Amino acid sequence: MRKLSWLIVIGWVALLESCTPNNVKTDEKLGKYFDEAGVTGSFALFDNGIGEFTVYDVAKFKDSLYTPASTFKIINSLIALETGRINNEKDILPWDGVQRDNSEWNQDLSLEKAFEISAVPHFQALAVRIGKDTMQSWLDTLGYAAKENRFVINNNLSSFWLDQSAKVCGDEQLGIVKRLYFGQLPFQKRTQDIVRKMMLRESNSNYTLAYKTGLGQAPQGEPMTWVVGWIEENKHPYFFVLHLEGKDETALVNQRLNILKNILTYLNFFEGKR
Repeated sequence: MRKLSWLIVIGWVALLESCTPNNVKTDEKLGKYFDEAGVTGSFALFDNGIGEFTVYDVAKFKDSLYTPASTFKIINSLIALETGRINNEKDILPWDGVQRDNSEWNQDLSLEKAFEISAVPHFQALAVRIGKDTMQSWLDTLGYAAKENRFVINNNLSSFWLDQSAKVCGDEQLGIVKRLYFGQLPFQKRTQDIVRKMMLRESNSNYTLAYKTGLGQAPQGEPMTWVVGWIEENKHPYFFVLHLEGKDETALVNQRLNILKNILTYLNFFEGKR
């Protein structure tokens, strides 16, 4: 009964916060930041105070589906904490002993450090620790990527968010980070507080910036990346989703935060005046 109630509530919240023609302001000038970097993609910023989206490429933001890649570490962490598979952000996720090209991954890591450096194998092991049935139950409860059964786990518990068998759109990504910020997800307050804290990357007198990145492949096989999160100025949150596609994976990784910050600067952030 608890799960059904949450599904109903989340469905209504998602409906009320979704991107519709009545609350969208398109800004084609944002395209120059994609063009200058030689990439394609979409961007959306939701001003929570007035309920308005500023969007570049509305159709791609709302309707195009991609693997969540490492942005799924937000969900993975929430479920692991809520179910007691890990106690807090300081708990250690052990290294499996396999040497990988990313040397930062070749060690035991705390949950918060594994989240920060996006340590894929540590979160794959955490998903296995959660278990297929428990993971699927919580995904159903969240209603995350629920349309057309886009998030059904088969025999790929440690990779379903990476291997194209699970797909989300930008609008759904924004809905998750927005509800996380306000503590509106079906998890305990403590659980959401921990994950919100892990997402925080910059904080000063003018603004706070929180985000999670993800790197994977678009359906046609080219590299793609996400940056999802929020920026807060004067206690006023704005939620964003940036999605990029390009030819070169390394270039995308190097460009994504620069593109995000250039767009946010153009939209008059970082000076504490919003």
